[in-house]
Amino acid sequence: MGNCHTVGPNEALVVSGGCCGSDQKQYVFGGWAWAWWCVSDTQRLSLEVMTILCRCENIETSEGVPLISLEIMTLQPRCEDVETAEGVALTVTGVAQVKIMTERELLAVACEQFLGKNVQDVKNVVLQTLEGHLRSILGTLTVEQIYQDRDQFAKLVREVAAPDVGRMGIEILSFTIKDVYDKVEYLSSLGKTQTAVVQRDADIGVAEAERDAGIREAECKKEMLDVKFMSDTKVADSKRAFELQKAAFSQEVNIKTAESQLAYELQGAREQQKIRQEEMEIEVVQRRKQIDIEEKEIVRMDKELIATVRRPAEAEAFRMQQIAEGDKVKKMLIAQAEGERIRKIGEAEAAVIEAIGKADAEKMKLKAEALQQYGDAAKMALVLDALPQIAAKVAAPLAKVEEIVILSGDGSKVTTELNRLLAEIPASVHALTGVDLAKIPLIQKATGAQA
Repeated sequence: MGNCHTVGPNEALVVSGGCCGSDQKQYVFGGWAWAWWCVSDTQRLSLEVMTILCRCENIETSEGVPLISLEIMTLQPRCEDVETAEGVALTVTGVAQVKIMTERELLAVACEQFLGKNVQDVKNVVLQTLEGHLRSILGTLTVEQIYQDRDQFAKLVREVAAPDVGRMGIEILSFTIKDVYDKVEYLSSLGKTQTAVVQRDADIGVAEAERDAGIREAECKKEMLDVKFMSDTKVADSKRAFELQKAAFSQEVNIKTAESQLAYELQGAREQQKIRQEEMEIEVVQRRKQIDIEEKEIVRMDKELIATVRRPAEAEAFRMQQIAEGDKVKKMLIAQAEGERIRKIGEAEAAVIEAIGKADAEKMKLKAEALQQYGDAAKMALVLDALPQIAAKVAAPLAKVEEIVILSGDGSKVTTELNRLLAEIPASVHALTGVDLAKIPLIQKATGAQA
């Protein structure tokens, strides 16, 4: 039994060994392969592009400038004090993009060289190979060749190093020179000479240009003055002719102006006369309009007086008349009602008096009948019952008197006065009650005894 292994397009799968002692090797990338348990070995190899930072320091060219080649992301190998024939030290930095080739024969070679190693080990091997070729090529070139033609220098490195790394199954995709510099300012010195030459040529060119410009400016100024003088002369001639023509035109204009002014004044007088006539007509029309307005104003004021004075006065008079008539009717109705009220009250009082009289008569009749039935004793009881009331009525005027003083020459008249008062009581009772006490036998006896 075994396992099925899959691999992506960015790495290679190497299956070695098999049943019955087979030494067959199988290389697979971007596919799958079968591996037997215990008798097959599987290993993987990355096919991704590797970036190698090559750095060569103090490499002396044929002129002795130190070079540094720096081309890998994280690796920085250093080659120091490598001298060439001329001993000019340069520092050269380069960047190389490499990958393992996928052809079956070359992939087998790469597997033989790098299988079991990590990516860093592969980078170190390729880096050392590239740095060696870079150092050897730097020793054969001048500084000017390296600095001025970097593309040719990088192409030479690729051509020299490609066969060596190709025999390891590695392909150089690209190799470029990143930077070239030195520590003794050799490159800057080369630039200073050229800069000085260019500056000199520039100064000479500026001076020659200024000279030519001055000459041309003087020539142009002379031409300008000649043209200016000719133009001034023509301008003066034109101005003189213009002034003469202007004077003639002014004379003609003045004549025409005087004529037009006179005509204007005459026409103005005519127009003023017409205006005055129109104004008078307008004034007449205005007066007529004013009269019409005043007449209409009089009519308006008359109507306004009628509306504001006469009509309100008439309305007020009518209102007062209506109020007076209303008061009159009201008073008449009130008088009629009062008369009716008085009549009704009189009739009611008369009825009351009649009823009272009838009741009193009936009462007196009943009393008379009762007295006739009861005899003298009953009559005497009635008299005695009425005496306190009679005495109260008689004494009522004397209730407010604090004391009574009887003046008499002697005491014999007191009894006489008392008898007189008692004799007047029957008359008072008759006047108050209608009962004649003198007809009562008992009273007659008492009165006769006193007499």
